[in-house]
Amino acid sequence: MKKYFYDLHIHSCLSPCGDDDATPCSIAGIGKLNGLDIMALTDHNTAKNCPAFFKAAKAYGIIAVAGMELTTAEDIHMVCLFRTLEDALACDEALKEKRILMPNRPKIFGRQLIMDEDDNIIAEEENILSFATNLSFDEVPEFIKGFNGVCFPAHIDRPSNSVIAVLGAFPPNHSFPCAEMHGRERVTDYAVMASIKTEKMVFSSDAHQLLYIKEATDFIELPDDDENAVENLFKALGF
Repeated sequence: MKKYFYDLHIHSCLSPCGDDDATPCSIAGIGKLNGLDIMALTDHNTAKNCPAFFKAAKAYGIIAVAGMELTTAEDIHMVCLFRTLEDALACDEALKEKRILMPNRPKIFGRQLIMDEDDNIIAEEENILSFATNLSFDEVPEFIKGFNGVCFPAHIDRPSNSVIAVLGAFPPNHSFPCAEMHGRERVTDYAVMASIKTEKMVFSSDAHQLLYIKEATDFIELPDDDENAVENLFKALGF
């Protein structure tokens, strides 16, 4: 077994609330400096910067996970992770039909930059990404499963855009084996509220700036097999 230090919730310059200097290459580079082994790029409702991130991560020796932070119809944030880059991009394409396609206003919401692995801007997403989709909280797991992905509630300890903040509690009989917290305060309390084992809580940064990407503090013990690390990660999380 090997300790894999991780950050499974990171935004790039494609997220309207992300800094322009949070490019895929820079994110991978900071992850390397911080001692991370596994990193997931999870922009709002899109995976379009994941191809560049995969190439940059490979150059830095980082295990990349393609993902997105999906916003439900109730305005709940969900971390969605995929087994392959192709799965994530297929989900991205299908999610267009679930999004509210309203033109972005960069001066208000921020730019939405699509990059290549050399940090060159190759396009800008025209429609605002951070708005809610028309997928309900209950519908998201099956939707993501259809693209060989997994999902779990994001930052359940935050006062906005979390399942507890929006619904007041975790729905009874939910099927999530894990959930994400931003901090470690009251982890036992939140585990009880979510009916999830404490050891299945994920601690990620939700970084929108390079400064806030995690250092090598939280890890998951997995078989020492980098080639199958993503699948082993999903199994360790309970999927």
